[in-house]
Amino acid sequence: MDQTKQQEEDYGYNLFPERNSGKFQKGSIAESLFTFNHKCQVMLQFAMETSPYAKLLLGAMKSSGCAVYKDRHFSCEDCDGTVSGGFDATSSQIVLCQNNIHQQSHMNRVVTHELIHAFDHCRAHVDWFNNFKHLACSEIRAANLSGDCSFHNEVSRFNFGLKKHHQECVRGRALRSILAVRKVSREEAEKVVDEVFDTCFNDHAPFGRIPHDKKDANFAYRDFENRDRYYANL
Repeated sequence: MDQTKQQEEDYGYNLFPERNSGKFQKGSIAESLFTFNHKCQVMLQFAMETSPYAKLLLGAMKSSGCAVYKDRHFSCEDCDGTVSGGFDATSSQIVLCQNNIHQQSHMNRVVTHELIHAFDHCRAHVDWFNNFKHLACSEIRAANLSGDCSFHNEVSRFNFGLKKHHQECVRGRALRSILAVRKVSREEAEKVVDEVFDTCFNDHAPFGRIPHDKKDANFAYRDFENRDRYYANL
């Protein structure tokens, strides 16, 4: 196996074939007429404008000097059937899997999940490719703060009733994400997740809390928007 192919498989690029295929150029006629792509673009715009999770993250990134622009930092593409999205650190771009995202609620969660990775990339200078603990920490944070493990979503998966269920959901989803993009054993991935779990699970930036549902996210967004008001009135 050549080095390029090995690199693609090790870092999960094989799950996003359009990252390397150059099948069609962004903004082409073929793309604009492609139904999945158009629907993806519409749902993305709606998520950016209405989701309190996404709006808070976009605001936090802008405040950190990493403003996000829809046309530059998001790309709707066809992906492997096992993934819904990804963050490409080499291009600072979020990939949204247009063939796998069909509902607005799903789009909102994927956009939020990947924006958390983008936020970590901005503020923490994550070494995605060489530091396994950095990757594990960001995956824990994304699972914890994106709503992936909300009560509603877990009930829809028939997963509920366990003690400390939220923590176990976060741990499990972080582990699955790591195994999807790295060629490592489950035992190795579990070991790294366990090593960083407590620290990363309790890092709630930029929300300031775990937004368990949309109501929590709205409160967090309100607090973020009002963060400077007290000092401005002194």
